[in-house]
Amino acid sequence: MTNDVHDLQHIRSLMDRSTRFLSLSGLSGVSAGAIALLGAFVAHRYIGAHLDVPREPLTYGEDGTGTSIYWEHMTYLATVASSVLVLALGSAFWFTWRRSRKLGHGLFDRTARRMAVNLLIPLAAGGIFCLALLYHGLPGLVPSTTLLFYGLALLNASKYTLDEVRWLGLSEVVLGLIAAFWIEAGLLFWAIGFGVLHIFYGGLMYLRHDRRDGRTEP
Repeated sequence: MTNDVHDLQHIRSLMDRSTRFLSLSGLSGVSAGAIALLGAFVAHRYIGAHLDVPREPLTYGEDGTGTSIYWEHMTYLATVASSVLVLALGSAFWFTWRRSRKLGHGLFDRTARRMAVNLLIPLAAGGIFCLALLYHGLPGLVPSTTLLFYGLALLNASKYTLDEVRWLGLSEVVLGLIAAFWIEAGLLFWAIGFGVLHIFYGGLMYLRHDRRDGRTEP
């Protein structure tokens, strides 16, 4: 009986490996969340120093074009967001690469490629849509939009990886919808979504998967 259970578990493990990318490290989520919180802090300090009073630099002229100061502010904030994205992706790649090497799994196998494609398509669409919002002078909707599209991207890719990714995606979507009705607190929701939720679900993944397989990073 024990051997039968072991064989069934082994078969299930092989099936999971053939259809889902299981090497995703929980530490990648924790590190991404910490980086996002740092980026949110930098953006908050900048907004407090430059945009709270007066608010006129964020308005458009009668001709429908943005002022130079508007684009100066948006360029700085976009640079902060882009830096957060690059650093978060870099840390995620590093921790996941270490875990996949210890598990003996391929980092760029078929399931990983399918997960990446399903993740990147909604992310690319969301990024372009955010540029359109900035172009039309609607920066207040950008935080909620990034949360929504990121959540949808995670939901789209979750069928190829760990179950926690699906719940993270649902949480991001709900948070993005709430943020769309509370524009003045957009940065706070952004910090919660990309910072706190990443740390929470990343820690959960670490406890449930990284430590369980007995091969966690030192």
